[in-house]
Amino acid sequence: MAGRPAESSFASVSSEMTYPSVGQIHRLSPKLDAVVAADAEIQQLAEGFVWAEGPVWVRDGGYLVFSDVPGNVMYRWSEADGVSEFLNPSGYDGPPTDAFAEPGQNGMALDAAGDLLACDHGNRALARIDLKTRRKTFLIDRYQGKRFNSPNDLAVAKTGAIYFTDPTYGLKGRNASPLRELDFNGVYRLAPDGTLDLLDADLTFPNGIALSPDQRRLYVSVSDPDGPKLMVYDLGPDGMPTAKALFFDAMPLREAGGLGLPDGMCLDTEGRLYATGPGGVLVLTPDAELIGVIETGTAIANCAFGEDGSTLFLASNHTLARVRLKTAGLVW
Repeated sequence: MAGRPAESSFASVSSEMTYPSVGQIHRLSPKLDAVVAADAEIQQLAEGFVWAEGPVWVRDGGYLVFSDVPGNVMYRWSEADGVSEFLNPSGYDGPPTDAFAEPGQNGMALDAAGDLLACDHGNRALARIDLKTRRKTFLIDRYQGKRFNSPNDLAVAKTGAIYFTDPTYGLKGRNASPLRELDFNGVYRLAPDGTLDLLDADLTFPNGIALSPDQRRLYVSVSDPDGPKLMVYDLGPDGMPTAKALFFDAMPLREAGGLGLPDGMCLDTEGRLYATGPGGVLVLTPDAELIGVIETGTAIANCAFGEDGSTLFLASNHTLARVRLKTAGLVW
């Protein structure tokens, strides 16, 4: 299956490549000085999306891909060319229906071969997309014979295993959707040989997911407004969880009026976690100390490192933004 390469471009904020500054960076600890310069600016690169998500930097080509999930379009951004449509539709491409709240792609990552792995909300599956041909193939779409809810985000291990979350955000009515076949919102591991394991069926709304530098920890965000938090799982040599614990409770930030909920996340090479949550991107040390918050002024859905490895891209509601850091992203 191949989406339609777009013929029209999506205008960047500025054709002269001078971008407006937005938001602010809150320094909660001197430890943030090793992460971001005192005069660092958050730059808004483009706007006009419904809900930007899933940013991934493609080094072989020097561009970023990201998704507008409700709009069902995948976009491409580069410094030289700005923003253009990359895949339309990016997710569901069947007969018109109002069954989906968010029919496009959500979380994405590159595999070892350079193909794009994507959580396809509208097709309720994990997909692989060839970035050159833009052709899509589906990897898996059900657990024990029942359709997934709407896979949301994923993380790829060095072994090739794919960890992913499956809440109901893609379905109209969410947990009450008549399309729902599973009675839980799960966290899964898809092994390279195709074996699918359910890791956790007890989280209300599992969302973002990421692996630590040593691959011995798995982080999962829970975007429940009544219990926003980040969970951590210890992983054994086989990649399976051996323990589960609360990593960070985001409820105090939500009660303080912070915009957004725990969603996508990424890590740097030192193991610091950049987790979206109430207030922006929460910068957390490996021992869960909140040392800073990167705030754009809107809820942030996801983030990813790109360019030379020290630029953090932010999928921030209707906008795409970036901030240059002093540290390197884990993918580098």
